[in-house]
Amino acid sequence: MCAYTVSSDTLFTLIMLILYIAYFTVTFSVNNNMVTIEVLTGSNFKKWKEDIKFAMEMTDVDLSLVTDKPGDLTVASTDDEKLVHAAWMKSNRICLLSMRRSILDHLKSGLPTDCTAKELMTAISERYRVSSNADIGSLLQVLFNMKYDGNGGVRDYVIHMVDYQTKLKALKVDLLDTCIVH
Repeated sequence: MCAYTVSSDTLFTLIMLILYIAYFTVTFSVNNNMVTIEVLTGSNFKKWKEDIKFAMEMTDVDLSLVTDKPGDLTVASTDDEKLVHAAWMKSNRICLLSMRRSILDHLKSGLPTDCTAKELMTAISERYRVSSNADIGSLLQVLFNMKYDGNGGVRDYVIHMVDYQTKLKALKVDLLDTCIVH
C-alpha cells in the first residue's frame, strides 16, 4: 500500500478548483455529450456567449436566439404556423432559463425581465460591449510593442504579427485609424 502526501497548498488549490467548477459552470448532458456553460461573471462575456449559443444549438432549441418572435396565432393559423409558434415558444423559455441560470445574481439587475431570449442577449451584449474595447487595447499594445528578437525565423515573427492584426480586424479595428503619428 502506497501512502501519498499532499501539501496544504496543493490541497487548497484542488479544493478551490472544485468549488470554481461547481459554482461557475452549468453542465448538462445532451446525447451523452457534456455541455458546459461558464457562468457570466462580468469579465468573461465572450466565452459565456459562445457557451450559450453552443449549448442551445446542441440541444436544438436555439430558434429563439436566431429568429424573431413569430406573429400571434389566430383562428385562421395553419398547422405549420402553430408548430413553428410552439417550437419558438419552447425555445424561448429554455433559452431564457439557461441564460438567467448562468448569470451571477448581482449581474442580473438592470436586465429586462419581460423579453425574448434574443432581446436579452442583445441587452447583455450592450452591457458588456465595453469589454471589447479592453481587448482592442491589449491587442494593439502587444502589436505595437512587438519586436523581432532574433529567436526563431522571420517568417514565424511575421505570421505572429498577422495573427494579431487578424484578431483586431475581427474586432473591426482599422490600424490606420488607430495609429497616431508623432
